[in-house]
Amino acid sequence: MTSLRRRLLILVAGVLVLAGVGTGVVLHAADRADRANRSQPGGPAVSTGRLTLDQKSRLTFVNAAAGPHRTAVASVPSTDPGAGRTASDLKCARFYAAAGTGVCLQSVPGVLKQSNRALLLDANLRTVRTYPLAGAPSRARVSPSGRFVAWTVFVSGESYASAFFSTRTSVLDTRTMKLTPSLETFSVVLDGKPYRASDVNFWGVTFAADDDTFYATLNTGNKTYLVRGSLSERKVTTLIENVECPSLSPDGTRVAFKKRVLSRTALWHEYVLDLGTLKETALAERHSVDDQATWLDDDTIAYALPTDGKVGSSDLWTVPANGTGSPRLLIAGASSPAPL
Repeated sequence: MTSLRRRLLILVAGVLVLAGVGTGVVLHAADRADRANRSQPGGPAVSTGRLTLDQKSRLTFVNAAAGPHRTAVASVPSTDPGAGRTASDLKCARFYAAAGTGVCLQSVPGVLKQSNRALLLDANLRTVRTYPLAGAPSRARVSPSGRFVAWTVFVSGESYASAFFSTRTSVLDTRTMKLTPSLETFSVVLDGKPYRASDVNFWGVTFAADDDTFYATLNTGNKTYLVRGSLSERKVTTLIENVECPSLSPDGTRVAFKKRVLSRTALWHEYVLDLGTLKETALAERHSVDDQATWLDDDTIAYALPTDGKVGSSDLWTVPANGTGSPRLLIAGASSPAPL
């Protein structure tokens, strides 16, 4: 056998092995998804129905319960979150909505890599625009007026617990359809001085009611900061350290956030920051919370925690925003809450 023929045979064998591995990965993922899409005994009642974003007194979320409606955007009455769920045909990895505008981040697995996209939605959950994403979906928010939409993706890494990860945060003006592909183009003022660095990352945008002010996490130099930003000035200013995934209260006076309790660990505690005094209040949840919390009203915060014993599933919990009380289960098998 000649040297050339031997190399060709090795090359062909390598290609066949890679093809087999790729096929195996796809089949395994498909089998796992198929099992998750089967209804489980004792699961919540879920039925297909009409779901719009202009409905009042409803709580929308991504259904994480096993069954054919898994990952579908669903809703329940705000006053009875344990009631049967109305599920739409729209499926999302991350979702948020406000004032009749919605955003859905989708991730579709592939043989070599997954395909990710953001859908801008109208009040009837119809897709208005589609935007390709540079990585796996992470965070999504809509401004109170519905004008601005933001999303964060992982360009590298898969979670904030990873030793190394990189994010990209985009902001869309739905009035002009102008997209800011990355907040990293904004100027930064850190500790009162202009700041530039190659390792700047942003994630977890939350909008104020004035359609200009926003808050987000800035990461640089192995530190995280809460920043206040201006969309019109394209500038952010640091406020305090050790703040991740901020969420602005409806009255605009406080920010709920996750605070890393041990340096370089994947352990976070949920806090509320008074923006006037910068006083922090620890909330009653003792589990580590890796989520961007949502305010259901001025007194109550909702967030997702992993479901015990179920890989890839989560439950929604609530806790008082003043540090009192104790956590309560809001909706089992759910994530990405958005009150309408």
